[in-house]
Amino acid sequence: MDQIDIKLLELLQKNSRMTISDLSLELALSRPSISERLHRMQEKGVIEEYSARISLPAIGRDILLIIQVGGVKVSLQEFEEFVKKEEGIIECHRVTGEVSYILKAAVSNMNGMRQLIDKLIPFGNINTSTVLSSPVPYRYILPIEESS
Repeated sequence: MDQIDIKLLELLQKNSRMTISDLSLELALSRPSISERLHRMQEKGVIEEYSARISLPAIGRDILLIIQVGGVKVSLQEFEEFVKKEEGIIECHRVTGEVSYILKAAVSNMNGMRQLIDKLIPFGNINTSTVLSSPVPYRYILPIEESS
């Protein structure tokens, strides 16, 4: 991956709707060259998908939660199947340490938070934190440059 690929990744993360023509102008490369680079990065799995970042408050999900789940009382597969289907859970990570999972959830109000917690309680020990602010809500990810 060269500096042009890295710049291409940066541009796409800032605006995944940029056209091949826009990228071509920005990077001073031909459209076929841009297309080839994108295709190559998709084949290598560097670019997994293109998506839109949604404002949670704008769609009525005003409360963001971080939920730690420890002492899981069911099979890990059963728990993971539940969280995959639960609409309020927007991320789930199996982790090492004292807890088994860290979940990120977005709900509309305190009642939604209570309902989600009530659904999770049978699965294990639940520790919930409400996000007050997010100094780094999202970060563009670029390859780490190797030192010589």
